[in-house]
Amino acid sequence: MEREEEPLSTRPALETEGLRFLHVTVGSLLATYGWYIVFSCILLYVVFQKLSARLRALRQRQLDGAAAAVEPDVVVKRQEALAAARLKMQEELNAQVEKHKEKLKQLEEEKRRQKIEMWDSMQEGKSYKGNAKKPQEEDSPGPSTSSAIPKRKSDRKPLRGGGYNPLSGEGGGSCSWRPGRRGPSSGG
Repeated sequence: MEREEEPLSTRPALETEGLRFLHVTVGSLLATYGWYIVFSCILLYVVFQKLSARLRALRQRQLDGAAAAVEPDVVVKRQEALAAARLKMQEELNAQVEKHKEKLKQLEEEKRRQKIEMWDSMQEGKSYKGNAKKPQEEDSPGPSTSSAIPKRKSDRKPLRGGGYNPLSGEGGGSCSWRPGRRGPSSGG
């Protein structure tokens, strides 16, 4: 009872006509509205992703709220730990402030001691050129215009000789160029 397949031409006309109609309809639909369908699918996918993320976040918040309402001991422990951390940070800050105040006191005492030494040396008729200026320079962020002493610049050596003038063309290198000439002075 082997049944041989019927050739396409012998199949019923309705079956082939139905498939052909479906093929033409879907093909023309895709050809006409294909890009709209693609963009609509992409838009639906993005919207679905955003909504699902928001729903997950909402569920998580509800679960957290329920857990917090169920376990008030956990909330109290968290608040106590937070208060302890804040207290520890405040104590560290207070210790730093005390160290800074002590340092300032030491600097003031050093300044006062140096002023006393300077006064004593001036009373004895001596010139005081000790460390009196150094702490003031450390404390002041910038140079003071009233107490600044101009430094002598005679220690520096000039970069060129006194007779050098770049516009004269003399005393320079091996080549001399002057406006009006076309080349170096050695050739014409």
